[in-house]
Amino acid sequence: MYVVTRYPRSDDTSDTGRGLPVTRSRIEKIFPKLTQAQIDRIALYGHTHSVKPGDILIEQGDTPMPFFVVIAGEVEIVSPFGTNETLITVHGNGQFTGDVNMISGRRSIVRARATVPSEVIELDNKDLLRLVQNDAELSEILMRAFILRRVELIAAGVGDLILIGSIHSAGTLRIKEFLLRNGQPYSYVDLGQDSDVQNLLDSFQIDAGNIPVLICRGQVVLRNPNNQEIAECLGLNESIDQTQARDLVVVGAGPSGLAAAVYGASEGLDVVVLETSSPGGQAGSSSKIENYLGFPTGISGHDLAGRAYMQAQKFGAKILIARATRIVCDHRPYVVEAENGARIPARTVLIATGAQYRKLPLENLPQFEGAGVYYGATFVERQLCGADELIVVGGGNSAGQAAVFLAQTAKQVYVLVRSASLATSMSRYLIRRIEESTNIIVRPHTEIITLEGNHQLNSVRWRNNQSGETENHNIKHIFIMTGADPNTALPEGETALMTAARTGKLDALNVLLTHGAAVNAKESWRGQTALMWAAAEGHPDAIRVLVAHGADLHVRSNGGFTAFLFAVREGKIGAVKTLLEVGASLDESLQVRNAAGPNAFLLAVANAHYELAAFLLDKGADPNASPQGWTALHQMTWVRKAGVGDNAPAPPGSGNMDSLE
Repeated sequence: MYVVTRYPRSDDTSDTGRGLPVTRSRIEKIFPKLTQAQIDRIALYGHTHSVKPGDILIEQGDTPMPFFVVIAGEVEIVSPFGTNETLITVHGNGQFTGDVNMISGRRSIVRARATVPSEVIELDNKDLLRLVQNDAELSEILMRAFILRRVELIAAGVGDLILIGSIHSAGTLRIKEFLLRNGQPYSYVDLGQDSDVQNLLDSFQIDAGNIPVLICRGQVVLRNPNNQEIAECLGLNESIDQTQARDLVVVGAGPSGLAAAVYGASEGLDVVVLETSSPGGQAGSSSKIENYLGFPTGISGHDLAGRAYMQAQKFGAKILIARATRIVCDHRPYVVEAENGARIPARTVLIATGAQYRKLPLENLPQFEGAGVYYGATFVERQLCGADELIVVGGGNSAGQAAVFLAQTAKQVYVLVRSASLATSMSRYLIRRIEESTNIIVRPHTEIITLEGNHQLNSVRWRNNQSGETENHNIKHIFIMTGADPNTALPEGETALMTAARTGKLDALNVLLTHGAAVNAKESWRGQTALMWAAAEGHPDAIRVLVAHGADLHVRSNGGFTAFLFAVREGKIGAVKTLLEVGASLDESLQVRNAAGPNAFLLAVANAHYELAAFLLDKGADPNASPQGWTALHQMTWVRKAGVGDNAPAPPGSGNMDSLE
């Protein structure tokens, strides 16, 4: 026996007794009624049949779920949880089922059931995709309805998930953000504020120490799950064949990755996108972007990412929630390996891993990340802060947008910048808004020097970098908006030793090597060693330390480079001199597909490192050397022509050059 909570019929246009806060104008977009001509066009893609009262057309968990248009009768949509059902709506004549999971092919989070003898048109997932790709008018109607329905479910907290957590838990914040940015509706129960939470914990045999806890479909209990475990429980990846060879695999679902997916899939390519946590990247955490072309009133990062996400899926791109760990490039098709065990063959791989947040140089900063220290300003973080005082660190547009957004509810917002003012780094329209806000205070020449607290941030000390004066404030929320650096390495591709070599940290190198770090290990993407990183970044002292501990000067990367050739290509003359001192050969040349490519002198010329080229000549490099027909003159001529486009002539031996790094 089901206990049913009733929401309004989808064809109910009254404004009273409404369970979902939907206005008359909005309900016509969420639950539109199709014309007969539109229904006739849909019928061409599916088949018509009759259903009896009580027939289940879609069960919660079905994947992929079918799409139905009601020709005659009624179909009710309910959200089941245990023995309870929440009635979301009832579709009448000319109305249709579905939300965004219709397009993505993911599990249904609702149940659809006929209530009276009815006649329906049924389309499977592939036929629905063909319909929205081929019929522009119906595509607009269906896509808008699907998106708005999911928005309403999220706003109402109606879905197949219950999150039990605490506002003081970094894990709770992480799961909230993962669910929100992946468009998953959920109900939230706060351990410290809900008087009935103990009954819920007892019914699922959960100890309060296990929070955050996620309950899926009233059946599966996940205790402090990571993102991959949540994705598996929700079936986010179920509909994706993870062994099929793809035309294009995109690593990263930020704006650039999603754009690549849209453009590739719309041209008929078979596209898969790998994303570690949620679509949108850092842009997805922006409260509002007002200088983005085409959005005169501005758009939130979440909305922008959501639209791009749906657009990519509309054209058939698949989004896999998994961390890419390795790219195997020694044969074609390439293989992209993921943390969940997937090995996806790919004819082309596009790396769109975006950027990583810059962090403050504070020793205990990680202790408070997610528990008082945040890198994004969305509604989730603003809700945590309430009316408290807070700090925004940074002088760029992201800091300005965050300050204006957070000031809507905060008692006071302090904007801390190291420089003299915002004028050199922030757009003028944001500066004006900050100046007009009575509860935003800009503190120039100011840096945070101390964070204090136990499990939660409790206080902050900052210092004026001109006067040296310090201040203590009992502030529990800091938003760090100090920019970002390119995230150029795959997540599992770089060892600690490589990081130390790349950044020239000699103390770290010595400690790691003393404790047995593998000096000649290769990272999994380019096949670079720690020595290659030190050479490419120009750290002579790091090179000496590594060679003293047995680093191999002659090992090659996947692209045929030695450490010496990396230093030459990047123009690091100090590293070049050091490598020659410790035994590198002046005559080293690229090995491209087991054949000799350009030597060091040619690489220096090709990359316009003329001072370095002169140094190599002084050391005895042969200016007339021509491996595979290459000479310095050929190299300069080809590089100059190659910049004009795809029709540039191929260089001598070009059959060996298309795998150069």
